[in-house]
Amino acid sequence: MDGAGPSGLSGKHVALGVTGSIAAYKVVELARLCVTAGATVDVLMTEGATRFITPLTFATLTQRRVWTTPYEPWSEAEEGHIAVGRRAECFVVAPATADMLAKLAHGLADDMVCLSALASSAPLVLAPAMNHYMWLHPAVQENVATLRARGARIVGPDAGPLASGFVGMGRLVPMERLFGEIAGMFRQRRELAGRRIVVTAGGTREPLDPVRYLGNRSSGRMGYAIAAAAVARGAAVTLVSGPTALAPPVGVTFVRIETAAEMEAATRRAVVDADALVMSAAVADFRPAHRAAHKIKKTPDGAVPEIVLERTPDILAGLRDVRIIKVGFAAETDDLLQNARQKLAAKGLAMIVANDAVATIGARDSTATFLYADGRTEEQPEMAKEALAECIIDRLVTLLKA
Repeated sequence: MDGAGPSGLSGKHVALGVTGSIAAYKVVELARLCVTAGATVDVLMTEGATRFITPLTFATLTQRRVWTTPYEPWSEAEEGHIAVGRRAECFVVAPATADMLAKLAHGLADDMVCLSALASSAPLVLAPAMNHYMWLHPAVQENVATLRARGARIVGPDAGPLASGFVGMGRLVPMERLFGEIAGMFRQRRELAGRRIVVTAGGTREPLDPVRYLGNRSSGRMGYAIAAAAVARGAAVTLVSGPTALAPPVGVTFVRIETAAEMEAATRRAVVDADALVMSAAVADFRPAHRAAHKIKKTPDGAVPEIVLERTPDILAGLRDVRIIKVGFAAETDDLLQNARQKLAAKGLAMIVANDAVATIGARDSTATFLYADGRTEEQPEMAKEALAECIIDRLVTLLKA
C-alpha cells in the first residue's frame, strides 16, 4: 500500500471532514489507515454525517474528540471552531457531497466541516460521492472546477454500483487509494521545498481602442493547475496571469497583467531569484501598432478601418540567457512537433509541451507531447488539465534535480 507503515504519516496532522452520505461508513477505514501510519487525525462531522455513523466510532479509532458543531466554547487550549483548521497539515473531506462541494466553492460556513476548511491554509483533498446525474450536473462540475483552480485535489469519483441501485459515475473511491493520495501528497510537498517557480497563465489582451482588444480563447486552466500543483509540492510560486474567470490558487504570489508587454515586465521581475519558469500563457504574437484614443465607429460610407499590427515581445526568447530551467508550450494548428522542436531550440528550453491549439485552448482536457532538449519525446494520453499539470510538475522536479 502506497505510503503505509508506521512512518508514512508520522507526526502529521490530518483533518478529516465527514459529510452526510451513505458512503460515510467507509471513511472509518481511512481514519484507521491514517492513525496506523502515525498521523494525528481530527474528525469533523456534519449533522447529516452523524445520521449515518456515530461520532463515537471515530473517537474510538482516533482516540480524540470528534467535532460536530461550531458552537464550542473557546479556551486557552482550544480556539473554538478554528482550532482544527489551524493545526491541520492536510484537510480531507470524504465523502464530499454535492452540497459540501457547493459550500466549499462559494465560501459558505454553516457547519463544522466547511467552517473549519475556510479557517485552514492546509492543502484540501476532496473525495466526491453522489448520484451519477448529480455528479454530471453543470453546477456540480463548475464547483469542482472552481475548487481545482484554487488548488484542491479532487480524488474520484469512480464508476460502479451506487446506493440507489443505479450503476454510473459517483462512487466514493476506495479508502486505500485515498490514503495513498494523502501520503503521496506529504511526500510530494517536500520535492519542491525551497524552490521558487514562476508560472505564466491565461491570454493577453492587446487594445485596439478603449473598449476593444485583440485576444484569444485561453481560459488559464492549464497555468493555474500547474501553479496549484507546484504549491502542493512545497514550491514558492509566482503566478503571472492574464485576464481569466479563475480564482488564483491558494498560496501563490499573484500578479495580474493584461498585455504582452506587461507580462514580459512582470515575468522578468519574477525570474530574478527563481529556479524555474513554466511559460503556459497564450501571449499574443501581434498587437495594434496604434491604439485609437476613442472608440472606433462605423462611418456612413461603410468604410472599414485598416488596423496595422506589430510584433509583441517574445518573452521566452528574451530570457534565453537567464540561467534557470525553462519550460515552454507550443500550441499549434499545423506541423505540431516540427514547430515545437524549433521553439525548443530557438528559446533555449529544457522542455516544451506541444499540443493542438484548436482542441486545447479553452478546453477542460488536453493531449500533449513532451519534447526535451536532449532529444527525448513523450506522448501523453488525453487527460484533464489538472492531471496534465501533475505530469508537467513531475518532469520539472526531475529537471531541477539534474
